[in-house]
Amino acid sequence: MNYQTDVCIIGAGPGGSLLAYLLAKQNISTILIERSDELGKEFRGEHLNEDGEMILKKHHIFEEIESLGLLRMSRVEYWKDGHVFKTIESELGHAGIHVPQQHLLQSINSQASIHPSYKLMLGTKVTELMQNEKGQYTGIKAQQKGRGEIIVESKIIIGADGRYSTVRKLAHIKNNIHNHGYDLLWAKIPAPANWEPSIKFALVKQQQVALFSQAKSFVQIGWNIKKGSYTSLRKQSVQPFLDQLILAFPQLKESMEQNLHSWKDFILLSVYSSHCDTWVKNGLAIIGDAAHTMTPTGAYGMNAAIMDADVLSQILPNLLSQGSLEAGKLKVFENARRKIVEDLQAQQVVTEDSFMEKFTNSLKIEKENITLY
Repeated sequence: MNYQTDVCIIGAGPGGSLLAYLLAKQNISTILIERSDELGKEFRGEHLNEDGEMILKKHHIFEEIESLGLLRMSRVEYWKDGHVFKTIESELGHAGIHVPQQHLLQSINSQASIHPSYKLMLGTKVTELMQNEKGQYTGIKAQQKGRGEIIVESKIIIGADGRYSTVRKLAHIKNNIHNHGYDLLWAKIPAPANWEPSIKFALVKQQQVALFSQAKSFVQIGWNIKKGSYTSLRKQSVQPFLDQLILAFPQLKESMEQNLHSWKDFILLSVYSSHCDTWVKNGLAIIGDAAHTMTPTGAYGMNAAIMDADVLSQILPNLLSQGSLEAGKLKVFENARRKIVEDLQAQQVVTEDSFMEKFTNSLKIEKENITLY
């Protein structure tokens, strides 16, 4: 089956979905392709910062998400030996917002679906990018469950398909990987009674542990481990590992004992950042993690993808109307976003490298204040 559209977006995560909606709202025919059978599968980077919040409010999406459920975290806390020793209250009224991806994507898709220029294709896996004799990208071939091969002809392809982007690979865009010396173990457990929404940090065996409050009364645990150490770590008993977590955060003892029993209860995230030599080619652009994977530090990833979508949605309509979708024209988008993203990635490195020193200094100052008092 063949389809024709102005824009074909691959990947229905936050960036791709928002871009599809913003283009469809401008009467630009847009097909959004997602390989999964449903929107909003569990996603670990679900925290909005002020930039992401501002964009969602700007496009009147935030209100619907809020009606479905989100959680504002009241503060950031630093813990040592089971006690908080430093608290930072945000001037924004919250220290971050947890937005379940399902709620975010449901809200965007419900508004996008109002527009006849929007079409969502689930269960569809891209297999090939098509080009004309001049090398300009002109569409995609994909396998769709229950229908076999489909072809989507489009004026531009947008790769919003994440850190392992198929579009990036098929377009032969070089992705430069930067390891940060650590990986991350995630787990999610029910929050104890009277748990106040917050972000909590601790040092456990000289590695950062973070707790993030989540909507629907959950706590997300993120534990940094040495890069590449998980293979040997999982050969050991998980219990000493859990005991260290309980010592750091005694409030979680009961929930941990009821919900964390083996390494299978954790999910490993290979942590790295990346930058591509280019984000654009003739008739093609990549956004979000496909163009610039970020580490979990600061929760910039989802927000950066949302910002990419916002900027590109303002640039594409004019280029489409002019028929100017060559790489040189699309560079306007890349130039508008690349330095901002690279500055955020540099900021992540500084934050990661200085965390232990700042944590130790804060603890030292707190002890000195207690002594003086």
